[in-house]
Order: sequence, then C-alpha cells, then structure tokens
Amino acid sequence: MANGGIIGPPNTVGQAYDKDKVTSFTSSGTFNKSTNNPGAPGNATVVVVAGGGGSGSDAGGAGGAGGMTVTENHPLPASAVTVTIGAGGAGGAWPPSAVAPSGASSTFGSASPLSTTGGGGGGQGSPAPARNGAPGGSGGGGRESAPGGTCAGGCGICGQGFKGGGLAAPGNGAAGGGGGKGGVGGLGVVPSGPTCGVQGGPGLDITPYLACAESGYSVPNNGIYAGGGAGRPGGDENPGGGGSCWYSPTPGKPAAESNAGTVNTGGGAGAGQGNATGGAGGPGVVLVIEKCQALGDKIAPGIWQMNTVYEQVKNDDWVFRTVSLNYLVVAGGGSGGQKEGGGGGAGGYRAAGYGPSPLQGCQLTVNGGDYAIVVGAGGAARSGSNPVADRVGIQGTSSSFNAPGTDGTDAITSAGGGGGNSEDSGLSAPASPIAGGSGGGASGGNSPGQTAGIGNSPPTTPAQGNAGGAGGNKPGCGYNISGGGGGATVAGTAVTGATAGPGGAGAPNNITNSCVTYAGGGGGGYYGPGITQGTGGAGGGGAGGAFPGTAGVNATVNTGGGGGGASNGPGMAYCSTSSGAGGSGIVILRMPGSTSASVAPGTNSIATLPGPAGGCKVATFTVSGTLTV
Repeated sequence: MANGGIIGPPNTVGQAYDKDKVTSFTSSGTFNKSTNNPGAPGNATVVVVAGGGGSGSDAGGAGGAGGMTVTENHPLPASAVTVTIGAGGAGGAWPPSAVAPSGASSTFGSASPLSTTGGGGGGQGSPAPARNGAPGGSGGGGRESAPGGTCAGGCGICGQGFKGGGLAAPGNGAAGGGGGKGGVGGLGVVPSGPTCGVQGGPGLDITPYLACAESGYSVPNNGIYAGGGAGRPGGDENPGGGGSCWYSPTPGKPAAESNAGTVNTGGGAGAGQGNATGGAGGPGVVLVIEKCQALGDKIAPGIWQMNTVYEQVKNDDWVFRTVSLNYLVVAGGGSGGQKEGGGGGAGGYRAAGYGPSPLQGCQLTVNGGDYAIVVGAGGAARSGSNPVADRVGIQGTSSSFNAPGTDGTDAITSAGGGGGNSEDSGLSAPASPIAGGSGGGASGGNSPGQTAGIGNSPPTTPAQGNAGGAGGNKPGCGYNISGGGGGATVAGTAVTGATAGPGGAGAPNNITNSCVTYAGGGGGGYYGPGITQGTGGAGGGGAGGAFPGTAGVNATVNTGGGGGGASNGPGMAYCSTSSGAGGSGIVILRMPGSTSASVAPGTNSIATLPGPAGGCKVATFTVSGTLTV
C-alpha cells in the first residue's frame, strides 16, 4: 500500500486478566469463585487462621495464636463454599481453676476442606497441671509454679504453629508467651529477673502472596497473622495480632485493648492483670486469593501502524507498564518553642498497606518512569535571644512522592509538623507556623502563646496527624508549663499538675518487614524548679528541656519526630537555652518483587525482601532523590 499500512484484522487496546482477586472473610459466610476469566484454572491461594487462645486469669500464661495454613493452587469448586471463622478464646475466669479457654477452629469447606485449630489457652490456677499452657494450633504459655516445680507451654500443631513458652525457672509473677505461626513463645521469668520482655511467638506476613493483587484490595492487620500473646514481664504487642502483657501496654492504647488479641488476626491474648480475668484471643480470618481473575494492565495484541500508535498515545489510551506501590511518607517534624516552649509537632504521616489500619490510604498506581522523591527537613532549633516572633519553633518541611501528580492516586504529600509555641509569641491562632501535619504544643502562662497548633493541616483522609497539647501553670506558684506536640496517632498531651505535656505517640509501621515507629510529638518545656519536662512521643519525638539549663532534645532523624520545647527559670539568662530540632522525614515505597527499580542518589537504598511468594522490593529514601520503575 502507498501509505505503508498493513492489512489485517482491526486492532484494539484492551485489558488483561493479570491481577489476582482478593476476598477477605472476617465473619462466617459463603464463598463463590469468580468467573471473570474463563481461561483461568480456578485455583487460589487460601489462607486460614483460627481464633487465638485466651490468657489465664491472675496474670496467667499468654494465649497461643490460632493455627494458620497457607495453601497454594487450591482447586475451587463451582458450587458455593462454606467459610467458618473461629472465635477467639475468652479470658480465663477469676478466681482461676482450669486452663483458660482455647480459640475455635476456622474452616474453608471446599471439596478438600482446609481447617485450622484454635490457639491454646494460657495456664492458670491450680492444681499444678492447670498451670500448663493448653495445646492448640499454637500452644498457650505456662503460668508461675512457685514454690518449686515448673510448668510447660502447650504444644502446637505441626504446620500450623509452635509451642508456647513455659517458665525459665520457678517463681512468682512469671508467665510464658504464647506460641505463634513463626516461632515458639518466650519463657517466663520472675519480674525481678533480667529480661527484654517475654515475647509471644512471631506471626506470618502473607503480603508477598498479594504482590499481584488488584488495586484497592483490603485485608485485616496489613496481612500479618497468628502472633502469640506476650508473656510476663514486659512483653510487647505482637505485629501478628498477639496482645501485650497487661502491665506493658502499647503507648496510646488502653491496657485492656492492648492486652487482647487483635480482631481477625488469630492473635493470642497477652498475660493478664493480677487478681482479674484474663484477656480474650483475637478471632480468626480467611483470605482467598484467586489467580488472574481481575483486570489489570492494558494489552495491545497484533501489528500496529505507527500513526495509529501515535494517536493512541496522544489520547492516553496506549499500553503503559504500571506498578502498584504501597508507601510510607513522613514529613519533617517541627522544632520545639523557645522560652517555656511547647513541643514541636510531628511531621505528617501517610501510609498504604502497612501501619495502623485506620491510617491507611489506598495504594498508588503509576506508569513506568522516573519519579521525584522529596524528604522533608526537620525544623531547626531555636537558640539565642531572638526577637519575640522568632522564639516560636520552626515548621518542618513537606515530604512527597511525585508531588506534581494527583494526590492519593499517583502522588502523596505529607505536611511538615508545626513548631512549638513560645510564652510571649503573641500567636493566638492555631495556624502556621504552629499548625502542620501534627500541631505544635502551646506554651504556659496567660499570654496568647498558650495556643496549640492544629493537626492534619492541610486536611487529608485519613488524617495525617493530630493537634498539640494545651499549656498551663504550676499549681500554687504560677510557673508556666507547656504542652506536648501532636503525634501521628495521639494528640499532644496537655499539662497535668507539675508535669509538662508529653508528645503524642507516633505510628508503628512494618513496611520494611521491621516494625519502626514514626512521627512522635516533642515534649513540652517549662519555667522554674519543681516541674518535670514532657517526654517525647514514641516515634522519635524529643523530650522537653529541664531546669536549670538543659536544652530541648532533638528529635530522631528520619522519623519525622517533633523537637522538645526549651525550659527556663529564675536566675537564668533570658532565652539562654535552645529548643530541640525536629527530625527529618522519610519516604519508603514497597512494590512487587518482579518490578525493575532503582534509586538515586546512592545514599538511598533498595532491597528485595525474602518471602514465601518471591518477596517484595522496598525502596528507602532518607534524602531527596529519584525512583525509577
């Protein structure tokens, strides 16, 4: 042909069924397989997690995690499948007698049923055999057995979980951790013994099985399940849903909530409170991941004329290689205020796929190409005898991924944390520079500097932060005391008695497969003796300064924490101490392991994580740079 065209059937741009459909069951129900793609074999990866065990009463042993299995290439029948979600075991009764209740089984009832056993309850009471943890999918932890003798953790079921922890030695107050899908529970020790905390057995992260999932899917607890309950003393809340020891609750959570197994994780309950009933285990969950049943990338089969391709590209209807990204974007934290300064607010915290579920946004989907990453700086410390207006803490700067794009679709920006207010600043409006991702704390006294900054400014959904805490005066003498800066999960705390406000707690996030807390607020400062400075919020927040002459503490770098407020007092030179600087932010992006990706400059990093489905790639930016996918 004169125009160089090619004769053949008409070509069209379509979509391929190359994404997996994800169905989550958090309560019992019925599953019907998808028929979107007639060419697919009808196989699925099925995750079945039973209910976690309850913990024993009177500080009894921790509950074991519910049994967990991951079955790949499981054939799905054409008929409906009954799904049963096992309940968590109730807390052991007080006064104690028999072992605490175990969790209930979960089942995916296809032609070849998949079933897991509930987690074992924790040991409690007497006679001595009741102090042994119960067997289960993962075993429950044992309880103290003094004077003399030992008690054992319950056994787990091979392929579903591990044994619970017994006691390292006989002694009052000890409780073993519950077993988990990923390992045994820790051995209980007497509270006076050396320990870093008696931990429950780890759970299992199933997110590698979701590497090809359709965009917008949702699963409970970020895909980490079957963690054992924590033992006594000092055991922490388990990322896999196991509860903490009653006496070591997660910051910002009531003890009862932190102690219970997380809903729809199969987590075991943590060792409970003395002279009280035990904690409840978390109910189970079932996930069905159907292969190639959801539309994904565009396809353009056949032979095409170049001018037709040009028109398709111009109309944004051509084939582009796309990548789905989970993310953590934390902005720089604000610095604390000078002269009885409030704590600096944490940098804005925004995440998808990992971290507390109420704070998770949706995945981003981007075309292949280069993307600008900005890591926000923390606000600089205030020092010296500045003019009044310059004693207010400095707002941190924003962090972003692909900032010119559409926020929440292919771009994310988190706002810098607000600076802490200063006693005589004259700032009476809770706006910039004390507002931000999280707001700066108010100063004490009766001046306009008592105003705290608002958080989540500008507003995002979910909220990127919280407000700072209010200031006040020391009872009986009028010394000024300042509030803490806001954090990602908790607002800055107001002044209580003769204690400056602590910074609000940040948010834990395991996007790198290691749980780190980000975006804690800075602690408040004060004027005069006899007052306690505000502590920094978990997540890198700096503590307030202490009288006489201690500067506010700098926030931790690459956490987005707020800096501590400065303190002052009688006999000290005016504004002689400095406030704490805000911590720089961080940007982390997680993508399927098959993605071709690189980062620049070399101070940033990219790593492939191990995983049962080939792992994922994680790009970590501690300084501004470029991601190429």
